[in-house]
Order: sequence, then C-alpha cells, then structure tokens
Amino acid sequence: MAHSSKLVIYAALVGNALIAVTKFGAAFMTGSAAMMAEGIHSLVDTGNQGLLLHGLRRAKRPADERFPFGHGKEVYFWSFVVAMLIFGLGAVVSIYEGVHRVQHPEVVTDPMINYIVLALAFCFEGAAWWLALREFRSHQRGRSMREAIRASKDPTTFVVLFEDTAALVGLLVAAVGLSLSQTLEMPVLDGVASIGIGCILAVTAAVLAMRTKSLLIGEAADPLLVADVRRRVEALDAVEAVNEVLTLHMGPHQVVLNISVDMVDALPVGDVERAIESLTVEIRSAHPDISRVFIEAEPRNTAEGV
Repeated sequence: MAHSSKLVIYAALVGNALIAVTKFGAAFMTGSAAMMAEGIHSLVDTGNQGLLLHGLRRAKRPADERFPFGHGKEVYFWSFVVAMLIFGLGAVVSIYEGVHRVQHPEVVTDPMINYIVLALAFCFEGAAWWLALREFRSHQRGRSMREAIRASKDPTTFVVLFEDTAALVGLLVAAVGLSLSQTLEMPVLDGVASIGIGCILAVTAAVLAMRTKSLLIGEAADPLLVADVRRRVEALDAVEAVNEVLTLHMGPHQVVLNISVDMVDALPVGDVERAIESLTVEIRSAHPDISRVFIEAEPRNTAEGV
C-alpha cells in the first residue's frame, strides 16, 4: 500500500479520536441525543481506522505452509468487519438513542456548545475527507467514482472516503436537528436527528459490506490486465491458441494468474519449457501485482471440456 494511503488512515484515526472526545463532552454537557450519536459515530470511526491498520499489518506477513498464497485477504476481512461495526455500533446505537429521545424528549441546554463543536468537527472531518478524496482520485484513472470503486481491489482507498462522507453528512443532520429543535421549541427533533444519523450509517455500512464481501469471496483482476496478458501469450510463436486466462485477487496487490494454452504440437518439450519460462518472466515484469503464474499446456478441446 502506498505511503500516502496509509497517511490518510492515520490522519482519520487521530482526527476522529479527538473529535469523539469533544463530541461526547458536548453531549454530556448539553444532553443532546444528536451530539451523542455523533460521538458514537466518531468513536466507531476511530476503531475502524485502527482495524484497517491492523489488517494492513497482518496482510504483509509472508506466505507459509498453511497459507501458501500469503495473507493478503486479511485487508478484505478487516474491511468487512469495519462495515459490520459501522452498522452494529454506529447505526443501531444511534437509532436506539434517537428513538429513546423521541419517546422521552429533553430540552437541549447550552446549544451554542454543540454548534461550536459541530463547526470544529466539520472542519477537521472536511480536511480528512479531502485527503481521502485526493488519494482515491489518484486511483481513478479517468473512471467515474462508481466505476473506480467497483474496479478498486484495495478497500482502504474507499472505506475511509465513505466514512468521512457519512461523517460530514451526519454533522449537517445534527446541526439541522439541533437548530430546528431550538427554533421550533420541539426537543423531539433532536431525537429525530439522531435517528437520521443512524440511517446514514446503516446505508454506508450496507454499501461497504456488499463491496468488501465481493472482494473477500474473490474477484478477477482488472480486465485491462487480463487483456494485456492474453495479448502477450497470443504473440508467442510457441502458442497455437489461448484457451482461457483466469485471475484471482488474493490481496489488493497480489494476483494469482492461471493460463491455459494450446501449444504447437510439433514443439519439443525443451522449447515448451523455455517458452513458458520466458512468458512468466515477461508477465511478472509487466505486472508486478501478479505474484503467482500457472501455465497449463492442454489442447483446446480438453480446455473446453469436450
């Protein structure tokens, strides 16, 4: 993982920890349910960044007898855990707190404290969001945001961005809820804001869970990489035809490649071995993310299951 990407996580970790303490302090001083929900949100985000860093550290462990392809999928697992925590600790607790406050509304005291904390939190979250967005854009390569998220095999590039986006929207909801509850003298709206923040977190968690689940199950490499590999194989004189090119991401930057080729029948065994060795070196030089290359020499009709 690039140093700049890791820096984004560290920045979010420190920022969310400080913001969480401030929000909880404001919530206890003013009795605001929306501020309490925001404090829970920031606390969960702090833990999430810690889990992402933990996953990155474990993913770097070398391959061993039990895990011959390495531990790259640790990043995917811990990213999925992050999504579950956003839902379980963030969304559910915020909604529960909001429902409780709607049923038993209380007047928020010293609302100015909340506004000051929300304004400061918005500035800090905004800075973290900008860093995460800049890092994400460096991986877009001209694609739309939706396409880039779908194509990304490194969840850390979009998990932090999603979290920070949800945080900014949640801050706006909290500010609106507090303002309306004070202006309209309807304390119940503070609880409604807390429910709204919980719903935002639930949607964020659902999107992240679906995306990281797909990575955890195992996705193919970028179609451009697959197409380039196929082109290189087809260019070899020793290859009669390419049956199939299969890829699997075992981590953000760890691809397992399996190629089935129909070799020229009259080719001596020694030439076949040299061709395979040369092709392996060429592919791994062109695509450093490809960690393992398996090449099967088999007739086309066998590959097609005939």
